[in-house]
Amino acid sequence: MTYTMRYLVELSDQNLFDLCRNGDSKAFEELYNRYWSKLYSSAFKRIKVREVAEEIVQELFTSLWTNREKIAIHTSFQNYLYSSVTYLVFAYVHKECKRRSYEEFTLSKINIFDNSTEETIAFNDLGKKLENELKQLPDRCRSVFELSRKQYKSNKEIASVMGISEKTVENQITKALRILRVNLKYLSLLLFFVFTRA
Repeated sequence: MTYTMRYLVELSDQNLFDLCRNGDSKAFEELYNRYWSKLYSSAFKRIKVREVAEEIVQELFTSLWTNREKIAIHTSFQNYLYSSVTYLVFAYVHKECKRRSYEEFTLSKINIFDNSTEETIAFNDLGKKLENELKQLPDRCRSVFELSRKQYKSNKEIASVMGISEKTVENQITKALRILRVNLKYLSLLLFFVFTRA
């Protein structure tokens, strides 16, 4: 398709993303230019580290392009991007908390959430959907998953608490992720970032 950049500028986010699904790199470039600085600002005001904020936004757009054919967005494209950035920031904080001692690096030092109405609504909406799906998991599967992802217990600790083997713990976490990714198709990318542990 041949068209001018002015034509792309006039298209809606959804129309641009539809073109992206078909491999239109120019449409993707327009979305990138339209949102990069806004998403960078959103990430930076939470973690206050320029390089990390840039990496998070770059990671988001890279994944967006790579998974463009699989992503189904059931909210506005803008809300999807802001929610994605929030999840990525959360994933970064989670990994840093594991890497450093809590005395050196705590969640209280980072403003993961801000007062942006758009971002708050989008994040809360996705969070509610995720919590609803967690409630539908089999009891043991849900318990293992929540001990791992919400209380940050190791597989060994979970095995001890629940009186099961570490292998069973691993299997239950894998099962939970598989169910969540199937039931929350448009959140599959976000779930990967949030729940994949280093």
